[in-house]
Amino acid sequence: MSQQISKKRKFVADGLFYAELNALLTNELAEEGYSGVEVRVTPNKTAIIIRATRAKNVLGYKGRRIRELTAVVQQRFNFPEDQVELFAERVNNRGLCAIAQAESLRYKLLGGLAVRRACYGVLRYIMENEAKGCELIVSGKLRAQRAKAMKFRDGYMIKAGDSVKHYVDSAVRHVMLRQGVLGIKVSIMLPHDPAGKIGPSIAQADVISIIEPKEEETLRPPTTGYAVSTEEKPQQPQQQQQPQQPLPVQ
Repeated sequence: MSQQISKKRKFVADGLFYAELNALLTNELAEEGYSGVEVRVTPNKTAIIIRATRAKNVLGYKGRRIRELTAVVQQRFNFPEDQVELFAERVNNRGLCAIAQAESLRYKLLGGLAVRRACYGVLRYIMENEAKGCELIVSGKLRAQRAKAMKFRDGYMIKAGDSVKHYVDSAVRHVMLRQGVLGIKVSIMLPHDPAGKIGPSIAQADVISIIEPKEEETLRPPTTGYAVSTEEKPQQPQQQQQPQQPLPVQ
């Protein structure tokens, strides 16, 4: 029998489970383009969906890698036998995924690429994938011993309001370099998509669309109904105009 716990403790326990699971998968699947995890709890089984840019590498040869991860999760979180199952889902557009782009920038900096060149390359790639805006922040000891922060922006980006929760995708990563630790923050402004595939289907609160008015049709007199008079008006006889006589010449 499952132990009864209060709602407050349940929410805390769910948050701890998600945070630890996310940290585990971030360390294990960083090279496979790990882009987030979703936990779906059903009465029979708990399904964990791993989103990654290279889903085949997450599965491994004949599903070996995914089975190893399933065994690790089951043993760590004390799941009963056959009560947890892991799935791999491919990210449709990795250019609009902040986690994938933060990992990409992290590996570029670990490879020794200059900060400006790496950031402008990631910025251009994000904007080419139909993003409305993007912002990259890299802070730490970039070149000299003095730490500083560099910001790279392009496009349209919102910072406040309820729309930020739906439209802005953010991710933070740390780069362990020889001279110190660099911090990376990637923020991507997603486009509006009524279908909800590449962006949120919820319209922005401050975006107003003006509908063009329809062309007005000219009103014509009715040909049927009570408004039409059935009585024919009598035609007045036309008066014959008499020819004007010429004026007498004095």
